[in-house]
Amino acid sequence: MDNALTLLFQTGVMFVIAFVGYTLVKTGKISLEGGRTIANILIYVSLPSLIVNGFLVERTPEKIAELGYATLAAALGLVLCIGLSRLVCGKDPIANFAGSFCNPGFFGIALITAILGEGATFYLTPLIAMINMGQWTYGVSLMTGQRGKISAKRVFTAPFMVAILVGLFFFFTGLPMPRLAAAVLKQCGNLNTPLAMFSVGIYLSQCDLKKMFARPVLYRISLARLIVIPAAVLLVMTLLRFIPEDIRLTMLIALATPVGSNIAVYAQLYDGDYAYSVQAVVISTLLSIVTMPLFVMAAGALW
Repeated sequence: MDNALTLLFQTGVMFVIAFVGYTLVKTGKISLEGGRTIANILIYVSLPSLIVNGFLVERTPEKIAELGYATLAAALGLVLCIGLSRLVCGKDPIANFAGSFCNPGFFGIALITAILGEGATFYLTPLIAMINMGQWTYGVSLMTGQRGKISAKRVFTAPFMVAILVGLFFFFTGLPMPRLAAAVLKQCGNLNTPLAMFSVGIYLSQCDLKKMFARPVLYRISLARLIVIPAAVLLVMTLLRFIPEDIRLTMLIALATPVGSNIAVYAQLYDGDYAYSVQAVVISTLLSIVTMPLFVMAAGALW
């Protein structure tokens, strides 16, 4: 119950930050072009910094084992997300992208650290990496309809992949990050949650709320993203008791987060339905304030 209440409080904080972003747009303090700039800061600076920070821990046999467990749990979780999203959402490319890829970097970090502490970011790193890789490949193929045409060069030069390689280098070599660089990475990583929630507020400001709430397909996406997938993840993580509980809870919270904000970025980049993708982000984010604490409570009862 304590974990659920903590998560509920932190979610409320994040929604207030989103409302600030919404207000700034409505009062003309942030333009839509400014919103795109914030998205670029998130993708090219803040999230990569967060990923590298996650690897800056002492390399011990226990940490290596935990990284292995987290990677296994993340892979299983992402397979569930993609498969169940296709099952619930059919062939709709935006709906499939929205159901498949949640928001652990932008939305989940603050919730997970509030419950488990900053060290839990390490457990989340493989999932963030896999989701970003999946968006850059499978996600782009959904948006463009061009399966199998994503180049390896594009994947391995993407900001998140560069960050993963840098993080793995420091983790496995044990070399210390220069003090100045470490301080800069930490500060840039700290920008992630507020800027991400500003982005949600900016997206919200662009929606016709009356039309959005009357659009049935958005509830189907939310059903997949917020109920079907977390329920399946809860079941799988309950069965995998050899994985430490903190890692299982990290994955459950992360995979129960709403539609990833990146869908709107990819829709812009690849001429997808931007308005539809924004609506999927907004409505799932609004509904997640109810669904996420329920799954955390369920985990507390089962585990």
